[in-house]
Amino acid sequence: MLLDKDDELIKLSLAGDIEAFEALVEKYQQKIYNLSYRYMGTEQDAYDMAQETLIKAFRSLGTFKGDSSLGTWLYRITTNVCLDELRKRKRTLHIVSLDEPLATTDGDEIDRDIPDPSPTADILYEQRQMEAYLQSVIATLKPEHKSVIILRDVMGLTYEEVAEALECSIGTVKSRLNRGREVLRKKISKQELLP
Repeated sequence: MLLDKDDELIKLSLAGDIEAFEALVEKYQQKIYNLSYRYMGTEQDAYDMAQETLIKAFRSLGTFKGDSSLGTWLYRITTNVCLDELRKRKRTLHIVSLDEPLATTDGDEIDRDIPDPSPTADILYEQRQMEAYLQSVIATLKPEHKSVIILRDVMGLTYEEVAEALECSIGTVKSRLNRGREVLRKKISKQELLP
């Protein structure tokens, strides 16, 4: 399929073209998964939330008005799906198991018998511990602070995109981001860098 414009793919999807919707999924699924992972903290939960987001997007594609980009609309759905799930669970912190096999950032398991010029197992472990620690600190933030930190600082969205995704003003985004960063700094400075 040569089409790559979201609006054309949306029109075709609404007309029942499954390939057009699959093209939209292919374009956005990794970003949706990444955002879900930042909220949920585990691969399986992120996968589940990404699937839930895509199902909701498919069911409500007809309500997409085009006031924002499709990506921003999908971020909004993802954020709502994740926050709803976290509220249901009253989320507990994710603990990294020492028995869990080490893996690269691509998810490939590390063969410990083959010399590798990439980071050593202890460095990878420290990186995973740091990521888990930061994830756990972010998880303790109020939902409005957590959302702006994840969307702006982790996902790299612009202030405008964050405002559209959260349906608030840019001033509100900046205020929440400033407050969220301040709370993070205080929490991190009160504790050792690694738990």
